[in-house]
Amino acid sequence: MTESTLVWLFASGIAADVVLIVIALEAVWLRLRRRWLVIAIMCRLMPGLLMMLALRAALTGQGWVWIALPLTLSFPFHLADLRFGPGRRTKK
Repeated sequence: MTESTLVWLFASGIAADVVLIVIALEAVWLRLRRRWLVIAIMCRLMPGLLMMLALRAALTGQGWVWIALPLTLSFPFHLADLRFGPGRRTKK
């Protein structure tokens, strides 16, 4: 890949789009193959998905609101994952 191709992939936001597609495929895989509940999938994947949306907004020159909003929304999902997510250890 040439440098100009990489510049185009990032400047256009396509690099972030590829990651968003991978996250969507992971969600489908977790639901169908691992039989995770939808709420568990959302708790686990939404923080990363929202941060990728913020990255895409930053790469494509969107306003600060479109960067800050997904970053802010990712925090409650992150806390929910820590509290209720799969693999959470319980105190005995």
